Amino acid sequence: MLQGLPPLLDARTRIVILGSFPGVQSLQSQQYYAHPRNQFWRLVFQAISGDSPYIYCASSYEIRSTALLQLGVGLWDVYAACEREGSLDSAIRSPQPNDLAALRQRCPQLRAVAHNGAESFKHARTVHQLLNSNASPDSVVTIHQLPSSSPANATWSFERKLAAWQAVLQPLI
Repeated sequence: MLQGLPPLLDARTRIVILGSFPGVQSLQSQQYYAHPRNQFWRLVFQAISGDSPYIYCASSYEIRSTALLQLGVGLWDVYAACEREGSLDSAIRSPQPNDLAALRQRCPQLRAVAHNGAESFKHARTVHQLLNSNASPDSVVTIHQLPSSSPANATWSFERKLAAWQAVLQPLI
């Protein structure tokens, strides 16, 4: 059984980007989106700031993570543990979910959850119910789908992914 990464969240987090489960390289590095061909870091910083993300992408994981948290964006996965050969979501077996209901307590300013990819988005309805079952109308957490930043999502060009990420993230920042 593989164990996922701890959440990258703090009290300032307004948006949580949920992946499915870290790939092999991310687990080995203990860093979200560590595979060099995964476009996550470039997509998220360019979508949020509109600027060239290279200063962040060339920086250490600690600097990228800190910058993301300062922008009010956190990271986590829908699965805490699973069995899997390789890194593909289609190979996930016996998944164990993270305690996503705890996001409200961990992130009191939470306004939105954006699912990075289809496997994560399969849980959108459950996440919506967990986070909004007792919410007042002014504190409802919105749920969004992003195209996967994974190199396995090769049918989408970077520009197409970026446009979709900008459409979701810019209004939330």
